[in-house]
Parts: sequence; structure tokens; C-alpha cells
Amino acid sequence: MPEKVFTAGRDLRALTDTLRAKHKVVQNEFGEWVLLHYQDVVAAAKDDRTFSSGVSRFLQIPNGLDGDEHTVYRELIDKYLTAQALEPHLHKFKKIARDTVAEQLNKNNTDAVHDLGAVFAVRAQCAWLGWPQPLEPKLLQWMQDNHAATRSGDTAQTEQIAKRFDHMLEQAFAYAREQAQQTGQRSVTAQLDNDEIKGRPLKEAEKVSILRNWTAGDLGSMALCIGVLMAYLAQQQLKDSAYLEQLQQYSDGQLEQWIDEVIRLDNPFISNRRISTCPTQIAGIDLPKGAVVRLNWISANRDEAVFGAEQFCPAQHAEHNIVYGVGRHICPGRLLATAQLRLFMQAVLEQVKQVQLISDRPFVRAQSPTGGYASVPVVLQA
Repeated sequence: MPEKVFTAGRDLRALTDTLRAKHKVVQNEFGEWVLLHYQDVVAAAKDDRTFSSGVSRFLQIPNGLDGDEHTVYRELIDKYLTAQALEPHLHKFKKIARDTVAEQLNKNNTDAVHDLGAVFAVRAQCAWLGWPQPLEPKLLQWMQDNHAATRSGDTAQTEQIAKRFDHMLEQAFAYAREQAQQTGQRSVTAQLDNDEIKGRPLKEAEKVSILRNWTAGDLGSMALCIGVLMAYLAQQQLKDSAYLEQLQQYSDGQLEQWIDEVIRLDNPFISNRRISTCPTQIAGIDLPKGAVVRLNWISANRDEAVFGAEQFCPAQHAEHNIVYGVGRHICPGRLLATAQLRLFMQAVLEQVKQVQLISDRPFVRAQSPTGGYASVPVVLQA
């Protein structure tokens, strides 16, 4: 039988590095089968007939859908996230990135996760979706409360947090409708509000699910990714004072590969769940129908058999990098996230001469159920 491990309150990157050397699969405290190796994670992610995404009891569009149903909803969602659709928003992301970085220049204590990552994530997503500015502080507070509720494991607390978020979505829809009536301009939220699926208008629950997918999870992931990027930048500059100057010479494509490689090594997005639709075998383990399987992206992206041991090779690893998943459920927002992260890092490289560590405030690793860092204290020296 596979080893049973307890993940609560642990740094999952360090834990899975240890486990991967001995095991292909382990069971966590919830009885879920956790896949640790790249080839097994990719195989399960691509086999959505055997490993269904319909795990949650809640409506999750498109994450929780399979087969033709997933395809239909994915086509609806993807049109909002093409390079062409995102192009008109890039100048807004660029200004938000510059302003967010500028606000933290030369401060004695900036937390890259909260003061940079969370603030930029909320501002950028609100700008893309066309949400009103008064929602920004509410979203920032919600992000903190949501992390606390998730860590607590208290179902009643997480349900209350979810209701708060749905209330914010109601406000966003109301604002989008009002603006469309007054100005004739339709934001992304207003467009979604009037969109159709299968020849009928989207139901309210469907619109809420899509917007929740675009925001509730993405805001936290973006904040954590920026924390990881800034931590890596600070650590590398400590080794090489000219490191920022080298990155300034990178093209957009080179910087995006650098970002993907940093996140590959320290992915804040831990895993996705699947459920077996029939008796099957994976990683040498016989699974019954109804077994819950976790695709551990952190472990798969650090698999030495594919990437070598701690080797930083952005161009060489790009083909196998699965920070946005793989298969039909690959992240719909990967182009949006890539653009936002690149523009944020370019704002840092334009305005910051040195990312300094704070001697008496070390970085704090995040613990399950999130990855990356909980806190990255730095000084951004202009």
C-alpha cells in the first residue's frame, strides 16, 4: 500500500520533493491518491474519460465539466481570453503595474505577496472585468479572509466567505448593467451578462460560476506568483548585483519564459482533483471507481527525471513546463496571467535598482493548502 502522509500545515514543495524520491503515489489524510511524478500527472490530466473533473458538488465552469459539455462552455470562455481580446486591456495592466510598484519604492518594509501581488491582482482584474473601484478594498480583505478560512478547514467559515464573494459579484453585475445603460459601453462583465450558451441566455448560476473562476481563485494565485517572482529576484540579486540589469535586456518572450521557469520551480498552485469513472490503474496502483486523485502540479513540475535537479533553464524546459496544466483542462486564463505577470515584472525592472532583503524578517513559506510564500518582506530601492 502507498504511504499515507499528512499535508496540513506543511510546506508542500519540500514535502513532495522528499516523497517523490521514494514514491510515485501517496495517500493524503483525506484518502485521496496524490500523483507525484510528471508522466503520471500528465497521463491522468489528458485522460478525462477515466479521470473526471466532476469532483465538486458545486457548479464549476469550466473546471468541473467533462467531454462535450466542457468543450461547449470552454468555447464560450476562451473568446474572452484570446490575445486579440486581451490586447485593448494591456495598457491598463501596464499602468496599474507601474503605479503599484511606484507606491512601494523606498519603503522600509514591503511585503511582495500582500503589498505588491494582492494589490496588483485586484486592480488588474477589476480593470479587465470593468468592476467599480470601491470593490477593490473589499476584494483585498476578502482574499485575506478566504486564505484564513481555507487554512482553518472550517466548512461554515468557508461557506460564509463564499456568500460574501457572491454578494460582491451581484454588485459587479449591477454596476456593469448600469454602466452599459448610461454609456453604451459593455465591459467584459456586461458582455458575459448578455452572453448565450446552446442557443439560450446564460443562467445566473452559470454567470456567477464563470466570474468566480476568473476571480476567486486567480486573485490569490496571482498574488502568490508575484511573491515567488520577487523572492527569486531578491535571492538572485544577492548573488549577482547585475542580475536586474541582465533581465532588463530580455525580450517579452524571454521574460515570459523566465517567469514560467521561476514559477515551475515554486508553483503556488498546488493541485487539481479528479475522480475515477471506472476501476483503473495508474502509477502501478489499482484504483476503484470513485477514487479521488490529486494531480500534484508542484511535484510534477519539479520531477528530476524531466527537468533535472534544480536546473534553471527557461528555454530548454518550456516545452514540458506545465504551470498552467495540460490537456483539455489547461488554464483558460494562461495568456491573461502571462501578460499580467510580464507587465508587472517589467514595471519592477523599469523602476527598481535593487530588491533588498530585510535581515530581521526572513521569507515565510506558505503551508498547505497553498504553495509559494505567505510573506516576502523586501525593500524596493529606486
